[in-house]
This record gives sequence, C-alpha cells and structure tokens, in this order.
Amino acid sequence: MVAAVYDLHCHSNASDGVLAPEEVVARAARQGVTHLALTDHDTVAGLEAAHAAARQHAIELIDGVELSVSWQRRTFHVVGLWIDRHAPDLSAGLARMQQARAVRGVAIGERLERAGLRGALAGAQAVAGAAELTRAHYARWMVEHGWVAGYEEAFRRYLRRGRSGYVDGEWVEMSEGVEWIRRAGGVAVLAHPLGYDLTGAWLRRTLEAFVAAGGEGIEVSCGTAPTPRQVEQLGGWCRRFNLAASVGSDFHGPGHGARELGGAPPLPADLPAIWHIEQAQRAPIPAAE
Repeated sequence: MVAAVYDLHCHSNASDGVLAPEEVVARAARQGVTHLALTDHDTVAGLEAAHAAARQHAIELIDGVELSVSWQRRTFHVVGLWIDRHAPDLSAGLARMQQARAVRGVAIGERLERAGLRGALAGAQAVAGAAELTRAHYARWMVEHGWVAGYEEAFRRYLRRGRSGYVDGEWVEMSEGVEWIRRAGGVAVLAHPLGYDLTGAWLRRTLEAFVAAGGEGIEVSCGTAPTPRQVEQLGGWCRRFNLAASVGSDFHGPGHGARELGGAPPLPADLPAIWHIEQAQRAPIPAAE
C-alpha cells in the first residue's frame, strides 16, 4: 500500500500562483502527493478545474481556501479545509474579499508608479490575468522587467509593510473569517504561524484569539518552517493549545518559495493530524439568527 502524502496548502493562478489549477494537481501527483488541498487566496475559482484533474491523476482533492483576516490591526492567513465551496455565507464573504483585493491591487500600482516604477499597474495586471491583483503579481512583474533581481528583493524593497508599494488590506476580522469556514463545514487552520514576525507573547495571544474564534489547527510543517527546530517549536504551540497539526508546502510555482509540492517535513509523530478530525466535527454550524 502506498503511504498517504498530504499537502494542504498550495496556490494556482486563480490567485497568485504561477501554474493553472490542473497543472498544480498534475505536478502534485508527480511529486507523490496523494491528498492535496488547493487553497487560493480568497477565492475558490480554481477548484472545479482542479477536481477534473484530480480524477484524471487519481489524487484526492480537498476543497480549500486561504482567507486574509485581521486581528489587532495585523494581517493573518487562515486556511479553510474540507469546505463546501458553494456555501452561501462563504460565497458572499469571498465576493467581498475579492472586491477588497481589487481596490488594494490598484492602490499598490499607483504607489509604485509614484515611486518611479513606470508601468507597474498595467504590467502586474498582465501577469495576473483573470485573477485579482496581489503583491506577488507585482513582484513577478518587477523581476521580469529587471527592477529587482529576485522575488524576495521585490518584497524587501517595495512590497513589505513600510515600503513604498505597501497598502493595508481591508480584510475581514479573524472571528468572522473563521465563522465563514465553519459554516461551510470546514476546519480553520492558522497558516504559517512563524511567518508574521511575532514575538512569543504575540503568538500566544494570537492563538488564544484564534481558538476562541473556533480555529482547530495550525500549520506545523510548512514552507516557512523549514528546520527541525522550527517544526518542534510549532509542535509545542500545537500541544499547548490542544490544536490539530497541518502540513502544507505553500507552493506558488517552480522557483517561488522554499518548498516543492509534498516537500514539507513530516509532522512529529505525537501530534494529532488535521485529517483525523472526524467528519461529524466538520458539520456546518448554523447561521446566526
């Protein structure tokens, strides 16, 4: 029997990934992934094509999404897994988020133009295609046109908080975003907890708020926790808050980021894996009266 290989966090060009959904699925199958969640930013537009490819490649596709949320005036990412992508509350919420992304995407381009990067808005729109503009599209355009040497430099010089091209997003509050996921029958997972430059005290407060909102897991093995020490650190937080552990590469495309599909390190053996949450626990919560 082939051992199950999970990758529960990746992106296609329905948001800020490089590959089409069907290409992501095919690549995952070649990498030995047996269970894949496509988790595009604030959209489920790629899932239909991904399902068709998953049937062709005999891979189990899990419906997912990655929500941008706010808490204490900071931005966090929450992955929703096993969602009903047609759930009314989630669909309405994602439409709202796409509008916020559209406004932010144009504002980033305008700021970059004022900083001297001529053609930034039109160039990034061409890179994005049908997807809403993101910072990743601007970074890709900068690399392609020689404004920076690489993806990381684009963020460091222009797109990170405090830089000339940074624009805050009007994201949903964490508690509401988690509720959308739960009402859609999904499980809410805090993505890449070490990726927010938080102190230990801030991470503790964030996890307290996340659990209070109904969050059930954190990514322990992920693209931003590449060392055994970091995996163990996140495992400690998982144990402390009695959370399930998830695994995901955060793959955006070949050469983008540190992890290939299926390449995140294994979870510590003593941690409860997110996929062991019983189906009954994923039942949608009722809408508020």
